[in-house]
Amino acid sequence: MTRRLAQLELAIGAALLAIIVALVFSAAIMRFFGTPLIWSVDLAQLLFIWLCFLGATKAMREKAHIGIDLVVRLLGHRTRLAVEIVVTAIVLVFLGLLAVEGYKLTMLNRQRLFGDSGLSYAFVTSAVPIGSLMLAGALVFNLVGAWRRRRDGHTLVYSRSDPLAPAETEL
Repeated sequence: MTRRLAQLELAIGAALLAIIVALVFSAAIMRFFGTPLIWSVDLAQLLFIWLCFLGATKAMREKAHIGIDLVVRLLGHRTRLAVEIVVTAIVLVFLGLLAVEGYKLTMLNRQRLFGDSGLSYAFVTSAVPIGSLMLAGALVFNLVGAWRRRRDGHTLVYSRSDPLAPAETEL
């Protein structure tokens, strides 16, 4: 199931990026000819914030965010799991606050128009609470995986691109 989700995220992310590039390129071309497409830049910005949260969620699930684990690697497996639980709890609280405040902001911006596009600014601000929930889901997924692997002694899962990852670590 996670493989399907990763494929779907990749497809949506690639589509969003292609649309953003096409919108910005067409805006530049039309501006060159003296007929600017102001709405296309607004729409590109709207799609970009969604792309950022989608990419952050994918990176969170794959543990591909930049991390400094020099000290954590020296700890025992149980201590690593405890550190992961504490850090995940702190980040989940932050994401919960971000989701609540993002929802409030979205409700405040329902009537506001986004630039010259005619779209509600709520489409932009709704990326914050929805993205926060997606990130929280990825964190919980990682924590459940770490909990299930606790008896194997592999509480940390490294990303596929991590050159320092131990060879025996399950990916």
